[in-house]
Amino acid sequence: MAGMTPSGGEGFFTTRVDAVLNWARSNSLMPMPMGLACCAIEMMAFAGPKYDAARFGSEAMRFSPRQADLMIVAGWCSYKMSHAIRRVWDQMPDPKWCIAMGACASTGGMHRCYGVVQGIDNFLPVDVYIPGCPPRPEAVLHALMDIQEKIRNEYSVLQDYTDGPLVERAPIVHENSSKFPGQLEKPKTPNFIVEAPGAKADDATRKSKTAPMKA
Repeated sequence: MAGMTPSGGEGFFTTRVDAVLNWARSNSLMPMPMGLACCAIEMMAFAGPKYDAARFGSEAMRFSPRQADLMIVAGWCSYKMSHAIRRVWDQMPDPKWCIAMGACASTGGMHRCYGVVQGIDNFLPVDVYIPGCPPRPEAVLHALMDIQEKIRNEYSVLQDYTDGPLVERAPIVHENSSKFPGQLEKPKTPNFIVEAPGAKADDATRKSKTAPMKA
């Protein structure tokens, strides 16, 4: 077990409270499935008996944010949906982690249009990116193991609960299929969601069309 060492052959181990808690957390992740598009089918396969996510303690998908600690966003996300996802994320208790599954969730993929968020890292702190369109279930298992390794190496007990997030997060990988190497940017977590370009203009046009005609 990470962080535990035998002491003098006396039949007991010395360890840190952090190591014990992180070991328990890493082997009992409760995924919150946010299946937005095609990648959700591969996420279903990941949870099936062939790939056996129960080996990692993550076979039980939780559809209540208060019972989940791992959000898996699969598929492209519209600006309207981003508000709902962020609300669900805020309801999940700390510590929590996030996986961007597939090219669309990571960068917007082929959906380069005004209504689609170009990567969920614009409004969520992503821990692991999974490339592919769609990625195979084995890639989801690999991402899950990356999350487990990250949890085991975290220090969480001595964190100050009053200042900022419970755990400092950084992405493990930033691979995607829709950006060239020179275009890769460090993921950011702004305090607000940028409105879709032209949204205000559309609202103004809609109001002008619905306004009553003057005699």
